[in-house]
Amino acid sequence: MIKNFEPRLYQQTIFNTCTGKNTLVVLPTGMGKTNIFLMLAAHRLRLYPQSKILFIGPTRPLIDQYLNVFKEHFEISEDKMAVFTGYVKPEKRAELWKEAKIIFSTPQGLENDVISGRITLEDVSLLGIDEAHRAVGDYAYVWLAGQYVKRAKYPRILGLTASPGSEIEKIEEVCKNLYIEQIEVRTDMDPDVRPYIQEVKIDWVKVTLPPLFKDVQKYLSLFLKERMQKLKKWGILRRKDSDLKYINKTDLLKLQGELRGRAASGERDFVLWNAISLLAEIMKIQHAVELLETQGVSALHKYFEKLQKEAITTKTKAIKNLTKDVNYRSALIKTERLFSERIQHPKLIELKKIIEKEVKDDKGIKIIVFNQYRDNALDIVNELNKSEEVKAQLFVGQLKKEETGLSQKEQKEILDKFREGKFNVLVATSVGEEGLDVPQVGIVIFYEPIPSAIRTIQRRGRTGRQEKGRVIVLMALETRDVGYKWSAHHKEKRMYRTLDRIKKKLGIRFSSQPTLEKYVPPESKVRVIVDHREKGSGVIKELIELGASINLEKIDNADYLLSSRVGVEFKTSEDFVNSLIDGRLLQQMRELKENFERPLVVVEGEQDVYSVRNVHPNAIRGMLANITISYGIPILFTKNPRETASFLKIIAKREQEEEGSDFSLHGGKREMSLKEWQEYIIGALPGVGSILARPLLREFKSVKNVVNASEDDLQKVEKVGPIKAKKIKDVTDWEYGV
Repeated sequence: MIKNFEPRLYQQTIFNTCTGKNTLVVLPTGMGKTNIFLMLAAHRLRLYPQSKILFIGPTRPLIDQYLNVFKEHFEISEDKMAVFTGYVKPEKRAELWKEAKIIFSTPQGLENDVISGRITLEDVSLLGIDEAHRAVGDYAYVWLAGQYVKRAKYPRILGLTASPGSEIEKIEEVCKNLYIEQIEVRTDMDPDVRPYIQEVKIDWVKVTLPPLFKDVQKYLSLFLKERMQKLKKWGILRRKDSDLKYINKTDLLKLQGELRGRAASGERDFVLWNAISLLAEIMKIQHAVELLETQGVSALHKYFEKLQKEAITTKTKAIKNLTKDVNYRSALIKTERLFSERIQHPKLIELKKIIEKEVKDDKGIKIIVFNQYRDNALDIVNELNKSEEVKAQLFVGQLKKEETGLSQKEQKEILDKFREGKFNVLVATSVGEEGLDVPQVGIVIFYEPIPSAIRTIQRRGRTGRQEKGRVIVLMALETRDVGYKWSAHHKEKRMYRTLDRIKKKLGIRFSSQPTLEKYVPPESKVRVIVDHREKGSGVIKELIELGASINLEKIDNADYLLSSRVGVEFKTSEDFVNSLIDGRLLQQMRELKENFERPLVVVEGEQDVYSVRNVHPNAIRGMLANITISYGIPILFTKNPRETASFLKIIAKREQEEEGSDFSLHGGKREMSLKEWQEYIIGALPGVGSILARPLLREFKSVKNVVNASEDDLQKVEKVGPIKAKKIKDVTDWEYGV
């Protein structure tokens, strides 16, 4: 089955392990992890000729790379291979699944296909998971692996990564989530890998912040010091002054949440709310310091502009206090001066010198520059392109609000052009770190060190794949760059020690055990209709784990239907408070009450609703009272998706024991009045809903008259425009089935 490929010794050794056990393969970048999967795919298809092979990876460019490897080295007709990404419609994916033997897919779309029942995993004899370190938390890999092991006739899992992380808890979580029974680890120094490793020289280029930068740094540090001292004085912080400089954002957010919880539980102390506000100020200025020290004036200036605009429009106390502070204003004035005088960060100056020299010395060289922030990456591209010999191109993730972005199609086009040599410098954010196969990249430049072993290894792995490579790391002295350098270094060392420890105890802790599930007689499944916009929810996955039958449909007035009379509005703690603030909540409660005999609200989250945002507890209590008393809608509070799903299943089971599971999306209330039936029928027309149904009926007096009304007559009703009127007439006038 395999052609034009001779496996290396270490690949054969690792392959032998993979044939017998679910294996996590940790191998340096460029050492042919995909080829090990290729070998195992051929082996599994020989054992189970009627089975399918499934290989999942996080991005479309990676999926295309897998496909190209199989086209080159696997003897199979191309029509027996299929690619599933967001660009392939669900119906087409279902059709391709039936015919294909080898499928390459991103996990999110595949997850939706399994949830909706469009595809089944029973016949998959091998599941390959690239960038396996992502298999933590609620990432799609985790649920898909669980479903695969539970459903497949002949399960075998192969996880691939260059860097699973340094924390033992995270690595153990990956192994547990992917049902790993064995780990195969190779480093650059292992004797069977060493002959194939290309030398990668690492240079640290150190720069010093100029005095004008240090002036801004000084004022921002004074701002932070004043607030830290207040928190210490109030007893909120008990650390030594020397420990306070680099408290990370995660710790600050956790502390802020604890304080909100205390305030919500009834502690009447002005210090709590003042401390919450101070913590918000500290986090914003810490971000400003990072931009100044590691990125440059342009990035900091843009951030300050954003804060100034927010101060005018927001009611948030933290922003207003921050922008009034004398140290902040001093830093702002100094930054505006630096920006107007076009003073650049010394790292940017050094970067231009390095790239201009390298491009001049080697016209065909390819260089990748990694930068943490999109805005700064764009500035780097603009600066580099001022040089006649440098052709730089930005490579970032998909579009975010008010930011630069690229679609996956555009990303692929840029990578193809880079491979072809149509430009010589690729400036990338984190999206370029994972698995991108660009041969003959001569130099990789870190614009800043990053405190992550995984990302450091991945960045470094973009060079030295087919020939010698170089890594250049730019580092500003006496800044957090220095701390990040050593953080990544120690984490990488710890990673290999941790892997060795886990490998020794894998047989005891993670080997998959047979269960009695297949011997337990199945009970009749409860059915839950779920709004299609909830398809990414962890609740759906837990419902499927609990044996519920899921139907994804469009529901206008609820998120889950458990019977003809029970409609459920689901919210996370954060969404509940946000919808209270923006006014959506009451409208949603009205519609829920109008459309269901037994409406229910479920609020999910470990964090209680009082500690989510700076909203006075009495405002939240008032809303809770309004929902339960005025609207008569009960509220259930749950901690996580599993608890939510358990509640929903129990309610659905009770309901369906009486009336069965054959209820429809338009079940609505029982024993509706004639008026309610009329509103219900008109409300089902496209774009109408329960609120607009009433003015239509008031205008035309009957359902018949609404249906017979012309487009012009329909538009006489407020909020019915030409597009909505046309859609209504299409439904009422077009012949059925056309």
